[in-house]
Amino acid sequence: MRVRPEQLEQNLAKGFAPIYLVTGDEPLQVNEACDAIRAAARTNGYDNREVMETGTSFDWNALAAEANSFSLFAEKKIIDLRIPNGKPGREGGKALTEYCERPPEDTLLLITLPKLDRAQQNSKWFKTLEQLGVIVQIWPIEVQRLPQWIEQRMRKAGLQPDREAIQMLADRVEGNLLAAHQEIEKLLLLHGTGPINAEQLAQAVADSARYDVFELVDSALRGETERCLRILGGLHGEGVAPPVVLWALHREIAQLAAISADAAKGLSVDHAMTRAKVWEKRKPLVRNAVGRLKTPAWLELLGQCHQADATAKGADPRDPWLLLEQIAVQVAG
Repeated sequence: MRVRPEQLEQNLAKGFAPIYLVTGDEPLQVNEACDAIRAAARTNGYDNREVMETGTSFDWNALAAEANSFSLFAEKKIIDLRIPNGKPGREGGKALTEYCERPPEDTLLLITLPKLDRAQQNSKWFKTLEQLGVIVQIWPIEVQRLPQWIEQRMRKAGLQPDREAIQMLADRVEGNLLAAHQEIEKLLLLHGTGPINAEQLAQAVADSARYDVFELVDSALRGETERCLRILGGLHGEGVAPPVVLWALHREIAQLAAISADAAKGLSVDHAMTRAKVWEKRKPLVRNAVGRLKTPAWLELLGQCHQADATAKGADPRDPWLLLEQIAVQVAG
């Protein structure tokens, strides 16, 4: 059966299908749909998870092997199968069809793919999956619906925006839902829950800002130490709140720490980045940065972020901007 993203939560509450397929090219909605499925599964005892990503050398026999493997403790598990090119091919189509013929008990198969064309949706493997499981198709939010989507997200987060603020944010993000999500998080950091007007929004996300926290993060990933210091100086001079800068740095460092830890356990860096949901365009930047420090150093930087948070809140007498400089410089190497 097919389920719209907004129907997924209600569908999951009714019980689990053995297979879920999430398809689409909008990263935020795809990730949130997959997160909802995994969270509901964990609540229902699916504690084990095996991530499998297909590629040119992927052995589709591994899917059947994983499906037929038994835990000594008979635990429920999720097989998180990712097909980045959206084309399992003849071998993959056969493997998926055979899986559907004998789906293992206590196993949930979650498949993620980009947007599928008509031919792919008419294939035998897709139709077999549709009959047995749940298909979640993600479509981009149309321009005319974007303000309504942004308002719903803001109100769900506890913000009460006026009409002008909603339209201003819609104009800024230009259909990029992940950017909208990040801007809403920044507003929460700066103002907390409650009313938000256009003036407050403009101060938080002004396009006229000479330096931007996201450029700071990218410069740190590229190893541009001097540029990081210049950007931090500009942000400080423009009156940007330290928690906004810290939010961006902490978010990136936490992701790098997770990737580094996975790589230390034997995963390839590419696999670890996919697991951490790194955008394809950002992978070269992240790959360059993650090899710069070892896992303990990334974890130490997370600790420094907590110290900077304490200074920003007045619980520590040190200067938060000095701590932010130290963190950015260490990320840059």
